[in-house]
Amino acid sequence: QVQLAESGGGLVQPGGSLRLSCTTSGVTFLIASMGWYRQAPGKQRELVAMIGNTGLTNYADSAKDRFVISRDFDKNAVYLQMNSLKPEDTAIYYCYADRMRLGNRSAYWGQGTQVTVSS
Repeated sequence: QVQLAESGGGLVQPGGSLRLSCTTSGVTFLIASMGWYRQAPGKQRELVAMIGNTGLTNYADSAKDRFVISRDFDKNAVYLQMNSLKPEDTAIYYCYADRMRLGNRSAYWGQGTQVTVSS
Protein backbone atom coordinates (compact mmCIF):
# COMPACT_ATOMS: atom_id res chain seq x y z
CA GLN A 1 0.00 0.00 0.00
CA VAL A 2 1.40 3.37 -1.02
CA GLN A 3 1.87 5.85 1.79
CA LEU A 4 3.28 9.37 1.92
CA ALA A 5 4.35 10.85 5.24
CA GLU A 6 5.10 14.52 5.88
CA SER A 7 7.20 15.93 8.67
CA GLY A 8 8.87 19.20 9.64
CA GLY A 9 5.87 21.39 10.30
CA GLY A 10 5.48 23.47 13.41
CA LEU A 11 5.20 26.95 14.85
CA VAL A 12 7.58 29.61 13.57
CA GLN A 13 7.80 33.39 13.84
CA PRO A 14 7.31 35.60 10.79
CA GLY A 15 10.55 35.77 8.84
CA GLY A 16 11.63 32.36 10.05
CA SER A 17 12.28 29.14 8.15
CA LEU A 18 11.07 25.56 8.09
CA ARG A 19 12.05 22.54 6.05
CA LEU A 20 9.32 20.06 5.22
CA SER A 21 10.08 16.47 4.32
CA CYS A 22 7.98 13.83 2.63
CA THR A 23 8.96 10.19 2.56
CA THR A 24 7.21 7.37 0.76
CA SER A 25 6.65 3.70 1.39
CA GLY A 26 5.12 0.88 -0.60
CA VAL A 27 6.12 2.46 -3.91
CA THR A 28 6.77 -0.14 -6.60
CA PHE A 29 6.62 2.18 -9.60
CA LEU A 30 8.41 5.18 -11.02
CA ILE A 31 7.06 8.43 -9.60
CA ALA A 32 6.57 11.14 -12.19
CA SER A 33 5.97 14.34 -10.24
CA MET A 34 6.17 15.18 -6.55
CA GLY A 35 5.16 18.35 -4.83
CA TRP A 36 3.48 20.26 -2.08
CA TYR A 37 0.01 21.66 -1.70
CA ARG A 38 -1.45 23.58 1.20
CA GLN A 39 -4.89 24.29 2.57
CA ALA A 40 -5.93 26.92 5.08
CA PRO A 41 -9.27 26.72 6.95
CA GLY A 42 -12.16 27.70 4.72
CA LYS A 43 -9.99 27.85 1.62
CA GLN A 44 -9.37 25.51 -1.28
CA ARG A 45 -6.25 23.43 -1.54
CA GLU A 46 -3.63 25.18 -3.63
CA LEU A 47 -0.38 24.22 -5.28
CA VAL A 48 2.76 25.48 -3.57
CA ALA A 49 5.53 23.81 -5.58
CA MET A 50 6.01 20.87 -7.92
CA ILE A 51 9.04 19.03 -9.26
CA GLY A 52 9.00 16.63 -12.18
CA ASN A 53 11.10 13.58 -12.91
CA THR A 54 13.52 15.70 -14.94
CA GLY A 55 14.09 18.04 -12.02
CA LEU A 56 12.11 20.91 -13.53
CA THR A 57 10.16 22.90 -10.98
CA ASN A 58 7.24 25.24 -10.79
CA TYR A 59 6.05 27.39 -7.92
CA ALA A 60 3.06 29.38 -6.88
CA ASP A 61 3.72 33.08 -7.32
CA SER A 62 3.65 33.55 -3.56
CA ALA A 63 6.40 30.96 -3.12
CA LYS A 64 8.79 31.64 -6.00
CA ASP A 65 11.13 34.00 -4.17
CA ARG A 66 11.01 32.29 -0.79
CA PHE A 67 10.60 28.52 -1.13
CA VAL A 68 12.78 25.85 -2.72
CA ILE A 69 11.58 22.38 -3.63
CA SER A 70 14.00 19.49 -4.03
CA ARG A 71 13.76 15.77 -4.61
CA ASP A 72 15.76 12.66 -3.84
CA PHE A 73 14.99 10.28 -6.68
CA ASP A 74 16.71 7.30 -5.05
CA LYS A 75 14.74 7.67 -1.83
CA ASN A 76 11.47 8.75 -3.44
CA ALA A 77 11.43 11.74 -1.13
CA VAL A 78 10.64 15.39 -1.64
CA TYR A 79 11.49 18.43 0.46
CA LEU A 80 10.35 22.02 0.76
CA GLN A 81 12.65 24.64 2.21
CA MET A 82 10.53 27.58 3.30
CA ASN A 83 12.20 30.88 4.09
CA SER A 84 10.94 34.33 5.03
CA LEU A 85 7.71 32.82 6.24
CA LYS A 86 4.63 35.00 6.53
CA PRO A 87 1.41 34.57 8.54
CA GLU A 88 -0.44 33.90 5.28
CA ASP A 89 1.69 30.78 4.83
CA THR A 90 -0.18 29.22 7.74
CA ALA A 91 -1.88 26.07 6.47
CA ILE A 92 -1.78 22.32 6.43
CA TYR A 93 0.84 21.26 3.92
CA TYR A 94 0.25 18.07 1.95
CA CYS A 95 2.75 15.99 0.05
CA TYR A 96 1.77 14.89 -3.44
CA ALA A 97 3.07 12.26 -5.84
CA ASP A 98 1.82 10.84 -9.09
CA ARG A 99 2.60 8.34 -11.78
CA MET A 100 1.61 7.92 -15.40
CA ARG A 101 0.69 4.58 -16.93
CA LEU A 102 -0.99 4.04 -20.28
CA GLY A 103 -1.84 7.72 -20.43
CA ASN A 104 -3.57 7.75 -17.04
CA ARG A 105 -2.45 9.61 -13.92
CA SER A 106 -2.65 8.17 -10.43
CA ALA A 107 -2.26 10.62 -7.56
CA TYR A 108 -1.22 9.98 -3.97
CA TRP A 109 -1.47 12.25 -0.94
CA GLY A 110 0.01 12.44 2.51
CA GLN A 111 -1.92 13.19 5.68
CA GLY A 112 -0.53 16.70 6.01
CA THR A 113 1.64 18.63 8.43
CA GLN A 114 0.61 21.86 10.13
CA VAL A 115 2.62 25.01 9.54
CA THR A 116 1.77 27.99 11.72
CA VAL A 117 3.48 31.35 11.27
CA SER A 118 2.73 33.67 14.16
CA SER A 119 4.34 36.04 16.63
